[in-house]
Amino acid sequence: MRTFTAADAKNRFGELLDAARREPVSIERHGRPVAVMISQEEYASYEQVYAELLSTRIADAEAAVKQGDIVSADALFTTLRSQLNRGAA
Repeated sequence: MRTFTAADAKNRFGELLDAARREPVSIERHGRPVAVMISQEEYASYEQVYAELLSTRIADAEAAVKQGDIVSADALFTTLRSQLNRGAA
């Protein structure tokens, strides 16, 4: 993956766009990655994959509810908080 500094991205925007058409481009600010630029086609592909994943998860949840496999809201939020805390570590 090619990398541009934020200043280079600003000053060489045309080059950045051309590079992003070919592959994802990382943009760094103060030496840390802050964004990735991708082509419209790649973004559309990600959106499609995400929509399919979300549809699968919804279908799985509906099937679980039909089978009576449900949890209380408190238990759900406890699990979500735990997962978020592990992800932030």
